[in-house]
Amino acid sequence: MKRSPIHLLRPALACLLLVVASAFAAPAAAPLPKDSVYQLPLPLTDQHGRTADWRSHRGQPQVVAMFYTSCQYICPLIVDSGKAVQHALTPAEQAKLGILLISMDPKRDTPAALMSVAKKRGLDPARWSLASPRPDDVRSAAGVLGVRYRQLADGEFNHTSALVLLDRNGRIVARTEKIGSVVDPEFIAAVHRVLDQKT
Repeated sequence: MKRSPIHLLRPALACLLLVVASAFAAPAAAPLPKDSVYQLPLPLTDQHGRTADWRSHRGQPQVVAMFYTSCQYICPLIVDSGKAVQHALTPAEQAKLGILLISMDPKRDTPAALMSVAKKRGLDPARWSLASPRPDDVRSAAGVLGVRYRQLADGEFNHTSALVLLDRNGRIVARTEKIGSVVDPEFIAAVHRVLDQKT
């Protein structure tokens, strides 16, 4: 049976559509800076049970800290510090900043345990991500963030209490070990500078 000219045109049209679609496709992400913490692959499972590499936060400045949910003393103050940072910002600025708490106790810090803390402390899920790495990744994450920790015989941890400010590309631009509800003015000044950056 003789094929009509339209049948001959279909493969050519399909090729043309592919070329046009590729021309409008989103450009590939720029390479990460060499000093970006996101150079470290770090899958994290958050309070909603979603797992993604922490570089999914690229593009939005982040305040990052390490904690664990069963901590009764220092870690609640770390949460207070994150809240103090938020309260020092305008609503528009708050929308530009993420707060990421990474567990150093992933065996116990399941999504349910993380969610319990998030709800108890009234943490906005649009701004706060509480997440656990794989057990073998905790030391690497602590290393790039400059957090020292040691697990004790009773299961508790001695650890650095710090907030670390990352720019949009995961570079460390500030840190503070002043924790609690009174905000560190130098750290907040750094947050403002990062939020004011266009790229």
